[in-house]
Amino acid sequence: MNPELVIVTPEPEVLISAQGINQTWGNRHVLQNIDIAISENEIVTIIGPNGCGKSSLLRILLGLNTADEGTVTRRKGLRIGYMPQKLRIDERLPLTVTGFLMLAPGARKQRVAEWLERLSVSALADQPVQQLSGGEWQRVLLARALLIEPHLLVLDEPVQGVDIQGQRELYQLLPELRNELGCGIVLVSHDLHLVMAATDRVICLNGHVCCSGHPDQVSVSDEYNTLFGRQLVVPEIAPELAHYTHHHDHTHCADGHIEDKQND
Repeated sequence: MNPELVIVTPEPEVLISAQGINQTWGNRHVLQNIDIAISENEIVTIIGPNGCGKSSLLRILLGLNTADEGTVTRRKGLRIGYMPQKLRIDERLPLTVTGFLMLAPGARKQRVAEWLERLSVSALADQPVQQLSGGEWQRVLLARALLIEPHLLVLDEPVQGVDIQGQRELYQLLPELRNELGCGIVLVSHDLHLVMAATDRVICLNGHVCCSGHPDQVSVSDEYNTLFGRQLVVPEIAPELAHYTHHHDHTHCADGHIEDKQND
């Protein structure tokens, strides 16, 4: 009898990780004891209210800022495609979409044209960037991040100023890009109740990692309605948007310090 064949699937490689991250601004604790790791082929959504430290953590992971304490480890040769929350172009600067994308490191006209077509914005190639709508500009910024063929795609508030249809289209596109490129994706949002249904992992941040795990199915309970004082998305309008269950076992002090409720 032939022995049973066992197929071992290799563990996804960690692209970037951080341990013991602490950051203080003045007397305010912005980040406390953050441990996080992002692996290839996974989509991670970092959610939390405004001012919870999402952008600070992101900038530390990207190497744009240095934490007061802690270490960040990046895989050797890691290429990161970064889509910033905001990027303003001077109204007086004569710059087309193609011209803007050609400024990206290593950009080639053929690749620029390919990504514009892939993202369904080829018609914008010769348009001035200042005349783009919010959704169009976000796609152009995404094309810029993809031009380097990233191992890790980082999107900071990618649906800011984008209508619900644009949000739906972006949410559907990201898993496709992950599968095509085999990259990891980090998506940051200030909307605690909005996460992609396709997200593999959700990290809830509020100065520290409050909780993490898979996003839950849409709920209509009062608990969800009162989550961080925000309204729910109506499922009939945006069925792709899921909701995340969040339970606090701690309180946040005015200076950002965290106290366990069990110790009160």
